[in-house]
Amino acid sequence: MNGRQIIIKNVRPLGKQTTDLLIKNEYIEAVGKCSDVCQFDEVIDAKGAILLPGLVEAHTHLDKTLLGMGWRPHQAGSTLRDKIETERRLRREWKIDPYRQSKRQAILSLGNGSTAIRSHVDVDTECGISGFNGVARTRDDLRDMIDIQIVAFPQSGLLTRAGTYDLMDQVLQKGADVVGGLDPCSIDRDPKGHLDAIFGLAEKYGKPIDIHLHELAELGAFSMELIIERTLAHSMQGKVTISHAFCLGMDNRDKAKSLIDALAKARIHIATVATPYRPVPRIDDLKDAGVILCAGSDGIQDCWGPYGNADILERAMHLALRNNHRRDEEIEYALWCCTFGGALALNLSNYGISVGSKADLVLVDAETVAHAVVSHPVRKLVMKSGKVVARDGLYIKEAP
Repeated sequence: MNGRQIIIKNVRPLGKQTTDLLIKNEYIEAVGKCSDVCQFDEVIDAKGAILLPGLVEAHTHLDKTLLGMGWRPHQAGSTLRDKIETERRLRREWKIDPYRQSKRQAILSLGNGSTAIRSHVDVDTECGISGFNGVARTRDDLRDMIDIQIVAFPQSGLLTRAGTYDLMDQVLQKGADVVGGLDPCSIDRDPKGHLDAIFGLAEKYGKPIDIHLHELAELGAFSMELIIERTLAHSMQGKVTISHAFCLGMDNRDKAKSLIDALAKARIHIATVATPYRPVPRIDDLKDAGVILCAGSDGIQDCWGPYGNADILERAMHLALRNNHRRDEEIEYALWCCTFGGALALNLSNYGISVGSKADLVLVDAETVAHAVVSHPVRKLVMKSGKVVARDGLYIKEAP
């Protein structure tokens, strides 16, 4: 035999019939019952557990978490600008270390079954590129354990703070994976200039785009239309994600569906955190139009709010709840958004649990996939490229 071979016995892929799964050289080699286990380097008995593909944390902020820093009462006001300015102040006062904090959250995510993360990382004239440097170090440390994509994110504004564009350019040169953007009308108050800048950077470095769009109703719709136009003009179909997209939850459903149809033609993805306090995109509308929806935790216990646990299986439950989904097939689709949907949006190669897929896998004890989402049990086992990286909800090494 060439290469290390592992067999997972008595497993139910996506809750289906019990079978065995052979892993060879980081990939799934075969799926089917196997009686001779003596030929394998390692045998794992799943004992009827459900096998899921690695969960995908498609929208978070690794550099901002306060995990492990003790309880910090929330201080920010209710507006977006309040949150941005308060965070900028507290980041300095509390000496938030992007490397230490990002590694803590990434390890928590690993224990919860995430094998890929897309993190928006602040780039501004106050923190400079320290956030990128810290998260990039975490990315390197955990390279064999979890995939981390870094979005260069102008949280404080791209054009309103002179010098931010140059810092964005710098981190993209240094290895940021994605060009980020933010509310071109309400933050930079220059939608043309903002989109010129981020699409120009994407073209210069050959990178995809992921832009936060908190703007509501007609204002958000206007910005979204401009993003769609730019995507088509730059031939970036399939390479643009709009995060939050609250405007798609507007009361004018005809307008929202018109936008969704345009998103489908431009192959623009939508990332949601299923927030309970804003209108959100509706799963069924996006699914019917063929728009890829992915999901993430957003900030985890940070200056924006004290909530979050980096559990994407639980996030799938929130996504189903937010859309009033109750039937098994509806709940299963919410999980699809947090697995296959995320993999498509992040352009992960060889993703899944079929022959030829990379062995990024999660085992959970549950009766069905819907039951796994609703109960989000402790992850029995997490594998990355065929290597066990977490057991019983805990990363195999200690967090910093």
